[in-house]
Amino acid sequence: MKAGWTLEDINWDAFDRSKVDPEIVKLIKAASMVEYNGADYTDYLCNVFSDDPEFQDAARKWGREEIQHGQALAAWAEKVDPSFDFDASFKRFVEGFRPDVEATESIRGSRSGELVARCIVETGTSSFYSAIAEATDEPVLQQICRAIAADEFRHYKLFYDALRRYLDIEGLGKLGRLKVAVSRINETEDDELSYAYYAANLYGVEEYDRERCHRLYMAPVYKNYRRQHMDKAVAMIAKASGIRLYDPVRKTVAGIMLNRIHKQADKYEAVREAA
Repeated sequence: MKAGWTLEDINWDAFDRSKVDPEIVKLIKAASMVEYNGADYTDYLCNVFSDDPEFQDAARKWGREEIQHGQALAAWAEKVDPSFDFDASFKRFVEGFRPDVEATESIRGSRSGELVARCIVETGTSSFYSAIAEATDEPVLQQICRAIAADEFRHYKLFYDALRRYLDIEGLGKLGRLKVAVSRINETEDDELSYAYYAANLYGVEEYDRERCHRLYMAPVYKNYRRQHMDKAVAMIAKASGIRLYDPVRKTVAGIMLNRIHKQADKYEAVREAA
């Protein structure tokens, strides 16, 4: 789908309930809230880059697109499950998880570090939506996820271009960039995704358990990753970190990472079934 798409561009009439995967529905409900929360992250980025109106304008456009992602995913989830109340779930989500939107300096230690972290986030989201688009047979969700994935690849470029500009100003070295990248990758285990899964799927059924919700969310996510997704993700992470990986090395690293997350998916799935 072209850049600048809207909800009206989605072919909602193509919806096929017989091709809906219940586990993917749970992921989409959670993802809709994380995406829709783009306004908070826009405020944060505009605070961190308070004297950079060019970047602020780009960040605001990014935020509007993130919110639209959330709206599209929520509309699909409500079509699948009319009992899903997105507004109520989102209210629970932001009450349970809220980034520090009042911060005036990056939690990454520098603006360059912040932009590396944003590149890592876009790497993860572009991989996620690419994987879901290929894993689902439901036509409308395929269209939505492909459109979102294309946006996320563009968003990566937005943050990477800004990173190159700030590297000239701040001089953050490759080791510093790599440390930020690794740190941000590890944050997939923090409360944001876990609490989004809980607020969308388990609220009122059981008490919040971060580790359990993390496993319930990540098991089907990891299961749907394929070699092409990991190859692309490794290349994007290396680029943001300032590391040049030749093809044989990149493919080896991607293979190791894919094997690791598939084993993790099996482990999480076993825990889920036992529970």
